[in-house]
Amino acid sequence: MKKWMSKFLFALLAVPMMAVASEDIPLDKAPVNTRDFESLQRGAKLFTNYCLNCHSASYMRYNRLQDIGLSEQQIKENFIFNPDTKVGDLMKVAMNPKDGAQWLGAAPPDLTVVARSRGADWLYTYLRGFYRDETRPTGWNNVAFDKVGMPHVLFEMQGDQVLEVTKHEGHETKTLKLVKAGSQTRLGADGKADTTEYDKTVADLVNYLVYMGEPAQNKRQTIGYVVLLFLTLIFLPLAYMLKKEYWKDVH
Repeated sequence: MKKWMSKFLFALLAVPMMAVASEDIPLDKAPVNTRDFESLQRGAKLFTNYCLNCHSASYMRYNRLQDIGLSEQQIKENFIFNPDTKVGDLMKVAMNPKDGAQWLGAAPPDLTVVARSRGADWLYTYLRGFYRDETRPTGWNNVAFDKVGMPHVLFEMQGDQVLEVTKHEGHETKTLKLVKAGSQTRLGADGKADTTEYDKTVADLVNYLVYMGEPAQNKRQTIGYVVLLFLTLIFLPLAYMLKKEYWKDVH
């Protein structure tokens, strides 16, 4: 019985380890700055236009966009496309989860806290890691999420990439090569790709996803700095006077 239980516990522990190992890829550093309101506004616009069609953000309200410098009128005109939706409503979608599972193989997950669960670097790598794969139902695959069910919704901006795999001394190296430029990428005469503009677009979207996971983080951090400064100003003089009192008889 003890031997069987030991094997069972080992199997349970091995499952998450295998899951992590399957996604063990080098991640690109995401340039996140949740105090850059212009970036957050661009990211919010991208999210509502490209992500909110299938993915919901059911723990985020539209009116929280006022915290990043948008007025209620701007939110109504630029971020809400359903006339029945109010500024105070949650960011939900009309797609039925069962329909999403049938069409895409799995129901599109809620993205409210995806940056906290996956990490900003993973999202930044994922959104730049789509490549053409005719073996997949959507025609797309991803280096960060093998056999992903989601199509590449930003392909018009990025263009088409292909995956090149090279083997050297038993090791595989996977690289992505841009073969068809999009509206935000360029292909030089030498075949080199310039993805600077697209990378900035993805950075804005990831920045907003990070912000959405904790909209109060900027305020929380500011309060923390103020509290630390207050405690320093109060206790530093007290600590100095206490030190003088303890050491006054030491010559």
